[in-house]
Order: sequence, then structure tokens, then C-alpha cells
Amino acid sequence: MKIGVISDTHIPVASEHLPYVLKEYFKNVDMIIHAGDIVEQSVLDNLYEYCPNVEAVCGNMDCAQLQGRLPQKKIIKAGKFIIGITHGWGPPMGITDRIRKEFKNVDIIVFGHTHKSMNERKNGILFFNPGSATDMISSERTIGIIELNEKINSRIIAI
Repeated sequence: MKIGVISDTHIPVASEHLPYVLKEYFKNVDMIIHAGDIVEQSVLDNLYEYCPNVEAVCGNMDCAQLQGRLPQKKIIKAGKFIIGITHGWGPPMGITDRIRKEFKNVDIIVFGHTHKSMNERKNGILFFNPGSATDMISSERTIGIIELNEKINSRIIAI
């Protein structure tokens, strides 16, 4: 199973639309995960054009419509793996400790909020933050790919 991961798109504030290159990176994925701060429904509509299987959570900057419809966290099963998804909150320092307390018995925690990518294992759990595909705050725009077979393979991609 191949999963495209994106977060903190902040459309239309950070950009008017998703980067065109996403279509290429996400063209053969089985699922897309958006870890919040989508801001407008049009972003999810665009992601559904790439893949009909989109999982998303709301972030602190999402419009009221999305905050009312999307959960703040969710747990999904992907193949034999369990993935926890949340946006995150508070300062970047200590975010993995805060979000870890939200999930039990997961293999992967996908999160956003910091706009800084992370692909790191801690105590047997993969903490995966794709960064931001549109933001100008961090030094580069990034997305992520997680491939699940017998084991977890994950990578951050600068776009």
C-alpha cells in the first residue's frame, strides 16, 4: 500500500492552489492523508481527484465547516498497520510527546502543525510529519510518501 501524505496547505492563504507536482507524486497512491490546516474544502476536493481514498483531520486554522465535519484525531488501519492521525498543537518543542499521549497501540503517527518535516522512529512508532507543500515559513516545501508492505518505508520529498 502506498500513501501520499500532506499537511498545512493553508489554501488560499499560503498559496492559491495545491502545487501541480502533487498530481505526479500522488498519481499511483492507494490513499492520501491530510494532517490538517486544510483551510478550505476545495483542497480536499482536489485530493479526491488524485485518489478516491482520502483521510483527513482538522487543524487549528481550518474553516468552521471543516472543523465541524472532520475529527481532531482518527485511527485508521492500512494493511496490517495502525495509523494515528492528528494535526498537533502548541509549540514545536515537545509535540511528539503531546501527540503520543493521544494514541495507543499504533505503528505510525501522522501529524502536522509545525510546518517542519519529520520522519523519525521513537520507541517503535514512526512519527511522520510531511511538513508543508505550500508554506513559505520553512526552508522548503515538502510532502511525504509512506509505503506499507511487510515493513514501513517512509520518505519526505522536497517539491
